[in-house]
Amino acid sequence: MNKMIIAISGGTGSGKSYLAKSLASTYPKKEILIIEQDSYYKDISNLDYKDRCKQNFDHPNAIDSALIENHLKILISGKPIYSPKYNFYKHLREKEEKKINPRPIIIIEGILILYYIRLHKFYTLKVFVETPEHIRINRRIERDIHFRGRTKESIEKQYYSTVKPMHEKFVQPSKSYSDIVIEGTALIDKSISQIKSKIDLEIK
Repeated sequence: MNKMIIAISGGTGSGKSYLAKSLASTYPKKEILIIEQDSYYKDISNLDYKDRCKQNFDHPNAIDSALIENHLKILISGKPIYSPKYNFYKHLREKEEKKINPRPIIIIEGILILYYIRLHKFYTLKVFVETPEHIRINRRIERDIHFRGRTKESIEKQYYSTVKPMHEKFVQPSKSYSDIVIEGTALIDKSISQIKSKIDLEIK
């Protein structure tokens, strides 16, 4: 079986990661893997902590898309990659890398995964998760408080100063490249069924 790469995009808090994990759980582990865009923030260790906190992490330039491209090429060739691990508390790449072995199905997910046109040549299926803004921001607040050690005030400030403008400028327009649009509030079984029906068509 040739490598099948499923790209899942959508705004922050849209449910991309949950959809990716839920879809992956319907396949044997040895057949599928997930690559997260959030692991590929550029190395900014040359900046001190205060300056790192000021970075616009929702701009396309914040992501090492060239490394993503290279890693997809390597996986397609049948070789393992060593993926970066990102520390959201320190805004730094960890020194330790994660070895990822190639598998027949690859899911790559992130807010800008459809924005980078040069990555489209790798994608078998492009998915965009559409979710109302008020739901997305509430999900982001809950996630960042519990998993990234942030305060509600800092999250809301970042959302309205950079996240929302970047979503409107880069993320939402990339929806036009998608093969399928999933409602982020739909039942997960329905969403998975929609995607798998498309996958079945690609296999045939």
